[in-house]
Amino acid sequence: MTKFHQHILALVFAVKEINKTPTFLPNITLGFHIYDSCFDMKMTYRTTLGLLYKLHRYLPNYECDAHKNLIAVIGGLSSDVSYHISDILGLNKIPQLAYGSFAPEERGAKQSPSFYHMAPDEAQQNIGIIRLLLHFQWTWVGLFAGNDDSGEHFLKMMEPLLSHNGICSALILKIPSKPNWDGMDYLTDTFLNMYLPFRDSKANTFILYGDSMVLIMLATFIVLGNPSYKEDVSLRKVWIMTPQIDFALTSLQRGWDFEFFHGAISFTIHSNELHGFQNFLQNVKPYNEQGNGFLKTFWEQAFDCFYANPQEPMAINETCTGEERLESLPRSLFEMSMTGHSYTIYNAVYAMAHAIHVLYSIRTKDSGKIMKLQDLQPWQAESIEIESDKDRSPMPESERPKVRNLSSDLQWGAVGASTRDIDDCIKCCSEEYPNKDKDGCISKTLSFLSFEEPLGISLASIAVCFSLITTTVLGIFIKHKDTPIVKANNRDITYILLLSLLFCFLSSLLFLGQPRKVTCLLRQSAFSIIFSVAISCVLAKTITVVAAFMATKPMSCMRKWMGKWLANSVILSCSLIQAGISMVWLATSPPFPDLDTVSLTKMIILECNEGSVLMFYIVLGYMGLLSIISLTVAFLARKLPDSFNEAKFITFSMLIFCSVWVSFVPTYLSSKGKSMVAVEIFSILVSSAGLLGCIFSPKCYIIVLRPELNNREELIRRKQQLGN
Repeated sequence: MTKFHQHILALVFAVKEINKTPTFLPNITLGFHIYDSCFDMKMTYRTTLGLLYKLHRYLPNYECDAHKNLIAVIGGLSSDVSYHISDILGLNKIPQLAYGSFAPEERGAKQSPSFYHMAPDEAQQNIGIIRLLLHFQWTWVGLFAGNDDSGEHFLKMMEPLLSHNGICSALILKIPSKPNWDGMDYLTDTFLNMYLPFRDSKANTFILYGDSMVLIMLATFIVLGNPSYKEDVSLRKVWIMTPQIDFALTSLQRGWDFEFFHGAISFTIHSNELHGFQNFLQNVKPYNEQGNGFLKTFWEQAFDCFYANPQEPMAINETCTGEERLESLPRSLFEMSMTGHSYTIYNAVYAMAHAIHVLYSIRTKDSGKIMKLQDLQPWQAESIEIESDKDRSPMPESERPKVRNLSSDLQWGAVGASTRDIDDCIKCCSEEYPNKDKDGCISKTLSFLSFEEPLGISLASIAVCFSLITTTVLGIFIKHKDTPIVKANNRDITYILLLSLLFCFLSSLLFLGQPRKVTCLLRQSAFSIIFSVAISCVLAKTITVVAAFMATKPMSCMRKWMGKWLANSVILSCSLIQAGISMVWLATSPPFPDLDTVSLTKMIILECNEGSVLMFYIVLGYMGLLSIISLTVAFLARKLPDSFNEAKFITFSMLIFCSVWVSFVPTYLSSKGKSMVAVEIFSILVSSAGLLGCIFSPKCYIIVLRPELNNREELIRRKQQLGN
């Protein structure tokens, strides 16, 4: 494909730039060989052996040409080609710098220690795709991947991520990355198995993974399956493409366009415009580039012309003049701005040049004599770190190329990662952690307290059980609503308290499962308001007992305060204050789903960021204030003479409540991830169970097991005993 010729030109540009700087590699001239794998495994092995052994007789472990000193290999673009090259280079300990973006763990332990990635691996890409889908709420997507090992690995890693984040895959299609035109049966099967499901799919978002050949094959089947694709509205989808894909066409497809891919979202590898690169491209001419055997072929394919052949007659307008300009080509055939892969190749050349420079300087300094380049072995370049510090750079500032920030541009490279005595290490990104040998990065796993794990199942089961118990108690009180023990302590407040306790138990379920925008907004505000209602009911009950006792005294002014409106006013005012605080919280700094990549080494915590920590503790503080007031009033009223004085039971319940939430704060602050969520759920369940058990278990005991005590005569008798 003509568009990939920029990769070669980026290599040539970097080598020429280094060779023009005499102080960088003095007495050393870098050269290069360019080979084409032709997307074929046999051809890849053949060209790799041809690179190592100049003669046509391939003799492994024998050096047949002493003048060719191979230091490193840059390539390839796809994972298959890169690993096929690595099979041979790894045996000879020759550094290989792959510039394609693919999964480094695809081969696992089989990967050669001389194999380095210069582009980001797929861990960050996959997380970025998930974040993009969640941001736009695209939860019904289709997956397209190349029908190879790399595509299989992508689907294996992507499908669990989609499932964990609540995103459904409408269809999964594997696209052949190599054309096969053996017969109509192949074309028919491919059309039926790939194009028709794609056309009929209800999903509007598709994720396309693979290389440019996969994109070309997909475009080919779409065009062949529907020649009027430009007018077909059903083909207008949202496309999300991975960094390995480039919008490239072959010379035979120059009449096509990518209209059905317009508006596609494409992840790209970091790039930068290099000083002098545009001028370099504009000066590229087929008659100026000796030794570049690919340039003539590229020129003919890109400009759809041919060089004159004396033996074959040719029209004048079909002849290449050599004066054609690259900037006149469409971007699908050639890109004038530097692409991410070309920029990675440029950095790979500089990485090895720096390694050679440092090794050359060290050996010359130690031996006291100039080191011969022929004495340098490829494996020695692996042990050299890349220096990007301006004060250590071997090049003067005035002669240094414009792009120098190698620490950021090469952060995905592994040059020097095989040594244990280096001074500088490349830090893994926030979504990764270093492996045991500290020579690679492993993707972190997502962590949140789910309903499927044992801890989540246990907490959810306890919450449901207590909810059923609360519902049963409420049913008992409704059934016996006209009995003295139910009517004695304000029946309506009792119903409100039981309902609020029921919702308290159920609110704990909002803390389980993957944090989402709705659950993050609801769980803290709902929990705080419901708990405030429950505590307000307890406070209203206690105040009612105190007011009733004080009203029995002669000439007491408390008689005019008696009635349901006193209790209702207490509940309404205390609850509205908490509701107002929660509304201010949601309006100013609402909670939101967030990723914590720092707290745990090997996990990314999916959590609800509280938005404003201050508002969170104000909410807790207000609940604590209501609890202390309720505890104090109940403690003072615990010995008042009344037949069914609840104050003593309220005292015990509020003592449990305050103890739980006082211990909650330090435990919550010292916990991370699942433990933090479990601590809050446990506190909600225990404090609610304390209120339910201490206040209502004595009453249920009398109503269910001792009904003879639940009558007016027994009330009067007990009241007389208390009076005496």
